[in-house]
Amino acid sequence: MSDPFRLLLRVRYSECDAQGIVFNARYGEYMDVAACEYSRTLFGGVDGATTGIDWRLVRQVTEWKAPARFDDVLEISVTTARVGTTSFTLSGVFRRRPDGLVLTEIETVYVVVDPTSGDKRPIAEHHRAPLIRGAPGVTLDLAGVGATQ
Repeated sequence: MSDPFRLLLRVRYSECDAQGIVFNARYGEYMDVAACEYSRTLFGGVDGATTGIDWRLVRQVTEWKAPARFDDVLEISVTTARVGTTSFTLSGVFRRRPDGLVLTEIETVYVVVDPTSGDKRPIAEHHRAPLIRGAPGVTLDLAGVGATQ
């Protein structure tokens, strides 16, 4: 996919550590926000009781390449890397705007569960198709910079 779903976020002061860079645990939070907005785009919402799909994180691998700092604008590209029987994997690539430097890459595996019972269940075909298709060309700007910057 050449033009993936993208989320723009601005680093806030409270997200930085004593070294003046984004605290490492914040990247998991950023990925969670990006996955939430990706699912809102794919399924029209994030509430499992409404969309019929709910999931739990079971594995997350983060590779840091360069630090982000206060007031940087992060562009998080999200794609579906894999769709299995009961789980799917999202890939997140974090770049700094406007130079495009790759800062971090995160791979997250989710298992699909019943929204009521929490029991693992197969991914329904009407959820599988949007996951495979993704949301190419969609950019959500929560940083207030404009998608073209």
